[in-house]
Amino acid sequence: MFIKNIGYLYLQNQSIMAKDKKNKKALSFNKSGLKKAILSVYYENSNQSFNYKQIGAAVGAKDVGELQLVNVVLQELRDADTVVETERGKFRLKSQGGTATGTVEINSKGYGQVRSEELDEPVFVSAANMNHALDGDKVRVRLYARRKRSNPEAEVIEVIERAKTTFVGTIDISQFSAFLVPNKKTPFDLFIPKDKLMGAKHGQKAVARIMDWPERARNPFAEIIDVLGDAGNNNTEMHAILAEFGLPYGYPEAVNQAADRISTVITEEEISKRRDFRGVPTFTIDPADAKDFDDALSIQKLENGYWEVGVHIADVTFYVKPESLLEDEAYNRATSVYLVDRVVPMLPEILSNGVCSLRPNEDKLCFSAVFQIDDNSLVINEWFGRTIIHSDRRFAYEDAQQVIETGEGDLKEEILTLDRLAKQLRAIRFENGSIGFDRVEVKFEIDKDGKPLSVFFKESKDSNKLIEEFMLLANKRVAEFVGKPGAKKKERTLVYRIHDKPDPDKLDSFNHFIKRFGYGIQTNNPQTVTASMNKLIENVAGKKEQNVIETLAIRTMAKAEYSTRNIGHYGLGFEYYTHFTSPIRRYPDMMVHRLLQRYLEDGRSVQADQYEGMCKHSSEMENRAASAERASIKYKQVEFMADKIGQQFKGVISGVKEWGIYVEIDENKCEGMVPLFELTDDFYEFDEKNYCIIGRRSHKKYQLGDVIEVEIARANLEKKQLDFRIVGEELPPQRIKTPARGRKKYS
Repeated sequence: MFIKNIGYLYLQNQSIMAKDKKNKKALSFNKSGLKKAILSVYYENSNQSFNYKQIGAAVGAKDVGELQLVNVVLQELRDADTVVETERGKFRLKSQGGTATGTVEINSKGYGQVRSEELDEPVFVSAANMNHALDGDKVRVRLYARRKRSNPEAEVIEVIERAKTTFVGTIDISQFSAFLVPNKKTPFDLFIPKDKLMGAKHGQKAVARIMDWPERARNPFAEIIDVLGDAGNNNTEMHAILAEFGLPYGYPEAVNQAADRISTVITEEEISKRRDFRGVPTFTIDPADAKDFDDALSIQKLENGYWEVGVHIADVTFYVKPESLLEDEAYNRATSVYLVDRVVPMLPEILSNGVCSLRPNEDKLCFSAVFQIDDNSLVINEWFGRTIIHSDRRFAYEDAQQVIETGEGDLKEEILTLDRLAKQLRAIRFENGSIGFDRVEVKFEIDKDGKPLSVFFKESKDSNKLIEEFMLLANKRVAEFVGKPGAKKKERTLVYRIHDKPDPDKLDSFNHFIKRFGYGIQTNNPQTVTASMNKLIENVAGKKEQNVIETLAIRTMAKAEYSTRNIGHYGLGFEYYTHFTSPIRRYPDMMVHRLLQRYLEDGRSVQADQYEGMCKHSSEMENRAASAERASIKYKQVEFMADKIGQQFKGVISGVKEWGIYVEIDENKCEGMVPLFELTDDFYEFDEKNYCIIGRRSHKKYQLGDVIEVEIARANLEKKQLDFRIVGEELPPQRIKTPARGRKKYS
């Protein structure tokens, strides 16, 4: 056989199989593990080209699904410039010599590492060898000869692509110079010439853009492009969070004007092209404070005895045309952003809250998925197309929940029937492999100035689940209609919402951890993983360890993302899944609407490559939005606890790192950290495998999930950081650290 060490490679990359002494069937490949396996084959055969079937044989991929995943990974490696396509369908490792391309991760001290798919492990890069690379940049590094018993090292020789060129920080003006001091992950300040301050004053927050970074200069030269306002002001801080993650906080005037010009008149000609649901009982169910209603449900009993359920989605693409200003703005944003005290919509409010929003007692244009469903919630027939609706009632979740619980209220027959059907759909979904994470959502009561007054928790109830099930049904059936090949149709390009299988090693570590609580999951195949994970979630409900175990369980799962390369949705247990139901707030849904309409009109399949790039952009913007949301919550948590210094709270250890232990307070879910250097009774060492720190002398252990009592020691709004101390521990004198930031006087 031309591929060397096949047995070794197969066992190496099916680590659970190697560990399983009972020789049970191992958990199927996930994308990350398969990528490592494929690269191992290429490293061993660097001058040879292989097709996906040859690679599949080498790594032990047997069934159609695994071979399809091999093909997906090879395309991704080609896109990343790691392998080259030597001829159609055949790939060879790209010759790299003594260099590699990857992403740099820099800590607050200026040094860090570069991760590359071309290398088996990350390489260390000293601060002196960063050569002006910034955190997140795509770089090319020169690899150094490896010394014995040392980590591999490298030097950045080229910055290929900047992750960001704008930075948020605080203005520091002295007699001779001005700087923007960014957050702690940036190990240098930005020098601002006095004529580039844009009126910013000392102590204000602002956004700066790098103009130049001379080779010998310690600091980049930058200009202020926006003054956010005074530090501590709520709007200033929320805008700073958005800017930090490269997210917009306003609309260009030209975009607002384009939105204002959109006609709200629905012509008879347009109505004649659509299926009319205005006479069918229809309603929306949304959060009480929602303003953009992008989905509605209708239901009626048909003469054939089946239920006709319409999932009606705002027809955004009717109003937002390709190559328009509104289209470009929607694509660039890709998503609405939900901060703790506001929504930053993907589309201007005149569209998101007005023209497109399915408000009650108004005719609205929709793109709908309509199902005929029997009393057992089996889909007998389906129809997709453009419609016009008239919502009879706008329900908040609480309103609909009251109808479900009491059996009384507006549209009670319709809501109770949909609730019954939804519960059956949910049961079917879980029987087929869905995993059910129902996390408690932490919310703040906030005054008019943005100050958090109290914390409360929102749980998902039947009214939430009713909407969820019919949205999942529509998303799944649209994906199957377009993507699933059949006797009379070929597979067509679509934007899928994909979710990879979990990493076997992470599952193994998770299983090891939960055993200390008396729990366990079966990891021998995907079906037993999902069944036992659902059983675990059921068993921990209401227990003190619930939040820690559910949080860690979620961390073992892969992240969902958008792609034209379908690998299914593991968490939902769906072979085909897309996002069709929220085009007001998600750009991928707009892409799906356009593709679905194209295929309903018998249009040819589009080229996947262009859409794959749009998928990656959408996934990246979604991640940024999620990070900004978490940052805003963290800021409000710190602000809420700032007047509670010295007060004591019971909490649970929610995270353990080499620099400290994180504790989540039971009564309000606010999280803070006990720095390791402040545990002065012993020298504590980090045990990553067992999620704990252990005292070298006393063997005292602090482990993930432990219940402890803490006192609020410090609240740093600038860093969005709460510092705790363990009750009974002495707090050492405050250590004042001056960041090792690059500073140099410029004339």
